[in-house]
Amino acid sequence: MNGTIRIGSRGGSLAVAQARIVIDAVKKTNPGINFETVTIKTTGDKILDKSLDSFGGKGVFTKELETALIDGGIDIAVHSYKDMPIDETDMLPVVALSVREAPFDVLALPKGGIAVDKSKPVGSSSLRRTIQFSKLYDGVEIKAVRGNVPTRLSKLDNGEYSALILAQAGLNRLSLQDRISRVFTVDEMVPAASQGILAVQGRRGEDYSFLDVFHSRESEIVSKAERRFIKTLGGGCSSPAAVYGRIDNNTLLLTGMYVDSRGNIEKGNIGGDIDNGERLGETLAARLRERADNR
Repeated sequence: MNGTIRIGSRGGSLAVAQARIVIDAVKKTNPGINFETVTIKTTGDKILDKSLDSFGGKGVFTKELETALIDGGIDIAVHSYKDMPIDETDMLPVVALSVREAPFDVLALPKGGIAVDKSKPVGSSSLRRTIQFSKLYDGVEIKAVRGNVPTRLSKLDNGEYSALILAQAGLNRLSLQDRISRVFTVDEMVPAASQGILAVQGRRGEDYSFLDVFHSRESEIVSKAERRFIKTLGGGCSSPAAVYGRIDNNTLLLTGMYVDSRGNIEKGNIGGDIDNGERLGETLAARLRERADNR
């Protein structure tokens, strides 16, 4: 790829910081490559008064960036991999994945806060988080919250919420670790598939070898398994699902959560060889669904 590489990103501070992570990684070994960041407002950024599940789900953060790739307005796009639809487009493949940042969900309190104030709602952007948080904090109202991370924190500090549930990766990338009050373990709150991983999307047939220095094989292995888990359960659209994988030596360990239409929650684990990751994801999903169906 010749000339300046145009890297597409959403316009929020976190998205721009994530594009910068890709640029910095490439320039460490290829200082002569020039990048131009092109910010694009997505449907998910424009519609802030509705829950994501109510108007399109994950694709609302990627569609406009993919259109720009097809039209040639950008050369690559950077996404939070958890925001990408499970069914990827052959014409616009994922060409590189980042090393995984902290994959966990966290609790953020107002500045100076020491505990959740039950007289005010807790802000959550996903049904996955809401369901799991309700099991940990009984009797606390949970209210949808949208907007970028700084906007959400502003609403928190202004007294609209008693706490927020956020992704640890986003706060880390914005150097806002001091806002973390509690890190939820995987047993407490199973993360979204591919949470903490950045995906670089390109056009089929083009040379993206300059991204080899950025790509993480480990992230590729765990993401394929996690995303197969979600796909087996129907894409996670009609009911929330969550999964987290990690590699210990050559063993892939998966923890998954499935919620059926009656609200029954099933969690479970599976382990096996890293070369069988997608099969492990599929097996775990089927196992949890069968347990729920047999209740």
